[in-house]
Amino acid sequence: MRVVLAEDSVLLREGLAGLLERFGHTVAAAVGDAPALTAAVTEHEPDIVVTDVRMPPGFTDEGLRAAFALRAVRPGLPVLILSQYVQQAYVAEIMGPGVGYLLKDRIGHVREFADAVEGVAAGGTVVDPEVVRQLLAHRRDPLLRLTPREREVLALIAEGRSNAAVARSLVVTEAAVAKHIANIFAKLDLPPAGDDHRRVLAVLAYLRG
Repeated sequence: MRVVLAEDSVLLREGLAGLLERFGHTVAAAVGDAPALTAAVTEHEPDIVVTDVRMPPGFTDEGLRAAFALRAVRPGLPVLILSQYVQQAYVAEIMGPGVGYLLKDRIGHVREFADAVEGVAAGGTVVDPEVVRQLLAHRRDPLLRLTPREREVLALIAEGRSNAAVARSLVVTEAAVAKHIANIFAKLDLPPAGDDHRRVLAVLAYLRG
């Protein structure tokens, strides 16, 4: 794959570029700030963007905002986000198909990092286990609020099944499945968001359970 990499630390940037190339990918550009990221993606049209959250000039969320501005222009552009710390507000806001969020510590697990890059590029969602743990730690046994049928529905969603596939598996109507999903969202206290985002968060809750 063609990758555009954005990381302000020169040492980490060079290390990541070498790691990506080791797994057969082409690093079309490796840049150190958000404006350069925007320019590189526009020029090279990569298969995936790998970017740090905090970048110059403000070292807040420039890399993240640049990546998702690019996704607005090029819908579906896969983005793997790297962060030094768990930033829960970002996870709830950004997760969806073709998006990954990893802590930089995870890069040391070389095979896991490579799998994350390939999974996100293929349209999957990849979330660091520590991010999942912290995201849901403040909830007390959220899955206990679900009925047995709602747990069945959530388990099938976690397998990546559509509403129609869930309905066929449980021999119920799609309307019934949609009602169960609405109840799951409410009982897990998921934040207001598009259905795709809330569906991902529901799956994360299921996996933790």
